[in-house]
Amino acid sequence: MNDTLSALLKELEQFGHENDARAKDRSQKMLNITPDTGQFLLLLIRALKAKRVLEIGTSNGYSTLWLAYAVQPLGGSVTTLESSPYKADMARANFAQAGLQAWIDLKVLDAGKFIQQQPNEVFDFVFLDSDREAYLAWWRDLQRVLVPGGLLVSDNAVSHAHEMADFVRVVQQTHGYLNSLVPVGNGELVVLKEA
Repeated sequence: MNDTLSALLKELEQFGHENDARAKDRSQKMLNITPDTGQFLLLLIRALKAKRVLEIGTSNGYSTLWLAYAVQPLGGSVTTLESSPYKADMARANFAQAGLQAWIDLKVLDAGKFIQQQPNEVFDFVFLDSDREAYLAWWRDLQRVLVPGGLLVSDNAVSHAHEMADFVRVVQQTHGYLNSLVPVGNGELVVLKEA
């Protein structure tokens, strides 16, 4: 990782902590992943050689930078979805500062509608870090857009286990999927679509 990206990630970590400590409304919080989660996503993407990555929940782009850095040497790209224009503007500035905007396609829209409109088996890797209560409604389409052998990773599986309980239960009951709860960061639910 080059010095520019490393410094920017550290700066965004600090900004996220300070911003979230003083923000009164959840919509104003960055709610970024932890650095060890970023490292974990990087490792998974590189090991899988995932070229087509979908992120649901851009925020200010901290996690997206990890994903873009992961796909860059693979010749891949990250499609990232954000519903807040304010956060999307922050993310665009961070992508430009990192010099990674060529590997990122940021869309400001409703994630549920976006995944409904995607063709089958179009993403190698999906990272969920958004409205946890919507995941269950998205599950059918998430299965459809993920390639066989692809991974889905959901953040906050331990820190917000109560909000994700129904989603986790349905994933565990879905035939053709293996899953594991990994105690990294806020807890990552890792789901493999069997080939």
